[in-house]
Amino acid sequence: MFITFEGIEGSGKTTQIKLLIPLLQAKGYECIATREPGATKIGHKIRAILLDGAHTSMLPLTELLLYEADRAQHVHDVIKPALAANKVVVSDRFFDATTVYQGYARGFDLKLIEQIHRLVIGNLEPDLTIVLDLPVDLGLRRAWQRIKNQSTSLREDRFEKEAIAFHEKVRQGYLTLAGIEPERFRVIDASRDQQTIHEDIAEIVLRNTI
Repeated sequence: MFITFEGIEGSGKTTQIKLLIPLLQAKGYECIATREPGATKIGHKIRAILLDGAHTSMLPLTELLLYEADRAQHVHDVIKPALAANKVVVSDRFFDATTVYQGYARGFDLKLIEQIHRLVIGNLEPDLTIVLDLPVDLGLRRAWQRIKNQSTSLREDRFEKEAIAFHEKVRQGYLTLAGIEPERFRVIDASRDQQTIHEDIAEIVLRNTI
């Protein structure tokens, strides 16, 4: 099974994945947690370019193609081998993030993005996508607090520096996709406490895996 987590900055995806993996393992599932960008050796270097707040002159087209390059390597090196081994794959972002960030928010043609997706991932799609939804101002406060507490020298804050209007487009983009594909998407209120959110996610995931 292939599960993806999506949401605006500061929505808590990483935290909720960390809570979900031990639950799945306790139920007897062999699973891996992965992420975009940065799940492979090549992807790690791409991530450093994409998220570095110093790269203010990056063209939107450069951004789009770097994300797709990271995804191509991710699918080949991590996702497809794990799925072939009957593991549950849980990814922090996947192709929906590109549709939303570079499509709905940056303004790239959605049909063009879909064509690139098919080139990169073929027919691969998540079985379940969890969208952690919350107000933009709350998400950004959480994101900046996380960045402040980072111990690494690289500040991954390029997207946090975007205007509020950009983040609103991202949020609405996710909600739009969830409305288009209700059979795949589940929208979770991420403004609540971590444990309550985890319990809702656990119920959804276990209902879809058992």
